[in-house]
Amino acid sequence: MRFIVIGITDHPQPWFPPEVMEIIRQGRVFSGGKRHHEIVASLLPENAEWIDITVPLDAVFEQYQLIANSQQPKASLIVFASGDPLFFGFANTIKRKMPEAEIVVYPTFNSLQMLAHRLVMPYHDMRIVSLTGRPWAEFDRSLIERAEKIGVLTDKEHTPAAIAQRMIDFGYTHYQMCVGEHLGNPSHEKVTTLTLDEAAHRNFSMPNCVIVEANSQQPIANSQYGIPDSEFTLLDGREKMITKMPIRLLALQALHLPKKKVLWDIGFCTGSISIEARLQFPHLQIEAFEIRPECEAIIHENARKFRAPGINIHMGDFLSVCCDTIAAPDAVFIGGHGGHLKEIMGKVLRYLAPDGCIVMNSVKAPKVLTDSHQLWDEACLELSLQQEPSLRIQLNDYHPIEILKAYK
Repeated sequence: MRFIVIGITDHPQPWFPPEVMEIIRQGRVFSGGKRHHEIVASLLPENAEWIDITVPLDAVFEQYQLIANSQQPKASLIVFASGDPLFFGFANTIKRKMPEAEIVVYPTFNSLQMLAHRLVMPYHDMRIVSLTGRPWAEFDRSLIERAEKIGVLTDKEHTPAAIAQRMIDFGYTHYQMCVGEHLGNPSHEKVTTLTLDEAAHRNFSMPNCVIVEANSQQPIANSQYGIPDSEFTLLDGREKMITKMPIRLLALQALHLPKKKVLWDIGFCTGSISIEARLQFPHLQIEAFEIRPECEAIIHENARKFRAPGINIHMGDFLSVCCDTIAAPDAVFIGGHGGHLKEIMGKVLRYLAPDGCIVMNSVKAPKVLTDSHQLWDEACLELSLQQEPSLRIQLNDYHPIEILKAYK
């Protein structure tokens, strides 16, 4: 099947070059969003058939396939899409859903380009993030990596106000926000530059997009490698309830996180492992688990203190938490097991990627009734896990720690 994908703006009377106008005049089957239909309806032939692009998209592509099966070879389906159809656009969806299809694209400026033009802002150095139907992950990563200029495609959930509030919550306040509404529509277009606090308390009409730009060189608290233990909010103020910074960094090294995608932190307590991993490896998806309800407020406080958005928190007994809808890990850190190490490792193995690894710190304390290293060895033998030689380390007057690592 042949798709001709034509980019349009929000202008109610769009202009197209003669070549595109001729394609529209000769067309029979058209498709696009409801707003696109309203914009181009007067240009379509009288006998035109229109297919609305609505979710679920599978139903839309079933209609496309019926058209393809009923048409002459090389017959075209003409699709209208916003801006540049290859910029987080519908042409990419066609390529994914119908990889054998022939696609011809006639783009126009995308919304972030148009906003940069209105602001006379160079945008070659702008980090681009789409939050349209997507989670916060890439936006959070851009903040952690201290991008100075971020262009954001929004939706009804990830609004300019929600974006501004998230930046404020996690301490990224050295930015200003520029919002473009109805770009390309001469009657409704509006471009506004605001502080984050102003943007967080204002409603903006859809469609819109956002550019946030750093307005100062405000120092970032997470710039050091290894967060000092004294800076964390602790569980009941107990210093022993945190993985000490040198051991924390060695455990992260053992997990080999630069090449991993998803980290599970089981028994996060203060959140020190999750937060350190989030700041040092912003590409990671982090899923943190904890049974003690009082730790939920602690990890939230520490994540905000150290500007580490995007840690997914799961409260409750790990053995009872349904993990079927949680991203499968290729790295797992076990920070606490409550005597159920074998059961926890067994459950982890049901989800662990083939190249995944498990790391745990074992305390060598004389008064500890249950030797976690022995439990680890027994679990690895029972579950047919391959172990690496352990690393033994002792800090000051604390008990020695052994860093244990195993693979499938």
